[in-house]
Amino acid sequence: MRRKKDGLWWYFVSLVFVIILSFLLLMSVLAYLYFRSENNAMKHGSFFPLLLTVIMFSLVMGTTITVMVGRRILAPIADFSKAAKEIAKGNFDIYLNESHRVSEISDVAHHFNIMVQELRSIETLRNDFVVNVSHEFKTPIAAIEGYASLLQEDDLSKGEHNEYTGMIIDSARQLSTLSGNILKISKLENQEMLTGQTEYRLDEQIRQAILLLETLWTPKQLLLNIDLEELHYYGNEELIMQVWLNLLGNAVKFTPEGGEISVSLRPGDKWISAVISDTGTGMAPSVRKHIFEKFYQGDPARSAEGNGLGLPLVSRIISLSGGTIEVSSEPGQGSTFTVRLPVAGA
Repeated sequence: MRRKKDGLWWYFVSLVFVIILSFLLLMSVLAYLYFRSENNAMKHGSFFPLLLTVIMFSLVMGTTITVMVGRRILAPIADFSKAAKEIAKGNFDIYLNESHRVSEISDVAHHFNIMVQELRSIETLRNDFVVNVSHEFKTPIAAIEGYASLLQEDDLSKGEHNEYTGMIIDSARQLSTLSGNILKISKLENQEMLTGQTEYRLDEQIRQAILLLETLWTPKQLLLNIDLEELHYYGNEELIMQVWLNLLGNAVKFTPEGGEISVSLRPGDKWISAVISDTGTGMAPSVRKHIFEKFYQGDPARSAEGNGLGLPLVSRIISLSGGTIEVSSEPGQGSTFTVRLPVAGA
């Protein structure tokens, strides 16, 4: 690579040198013809030494300036070329020096580094996605295979038969949920505008979500504090329902028996605020900042169930709806999710 950079630099130097030399030779020929037409030997004798001095001085100065400018301008271009080739090979651990006297070159290096950083993040996400999807699919498939093999035994009791078939059904549902969430989030990530928006009662939708999860919170004897003001919302009803089901489902899942879940809904001038809080296990700051990343399950208390796609799906739906979601949580003190959705026409 060093040889190529020097070749580019010497090409630049040689080109400027040839241009200067050609110009001086042309001037010399014109001057010679002029003095010859004058036929003045005295002027001839005093002219050519001066002309030779001017030529040599011009060549030295032109070459010196070319060397200095060439190294400053062409060296970064060669670095760009080398970095681009490394990226083409899949090496994203590249960083270009952004300190350059030419502001345009500094700007190009800065934006190039940003591009490489984004590509590095995408590549990391892709690798993590493949690894996690493979792992998430492998577990229920292995369970289905194992319990299906046990069902082939002849001396199974009725209880064992029901247990094994139940585990197969649960694993199949897990696969169905996982594949469905992957398809949903992949579709939403490639979507920039929401379609199918209608006006409906948002408070009634949250009540429906709570009722749909009744089989989960009733056995745990959870106390529900529901404070929902009546209001209408314009949005995609199906997708927003996924938001409430995921947030409420997590609250139920990570709240111990006899715990408490609070749900409130408040209208505003520009934003509709929905707050879902629980008295569950909570999250450490190191976990909290990653919970909206796909497949992230950094907290052992939260990795027993689920596949790490629920909250990323929620975040994407709210983003497409023009809203925001925030979370506050501390270990052992529960979690609070605050969803803000824009008021229609605000």
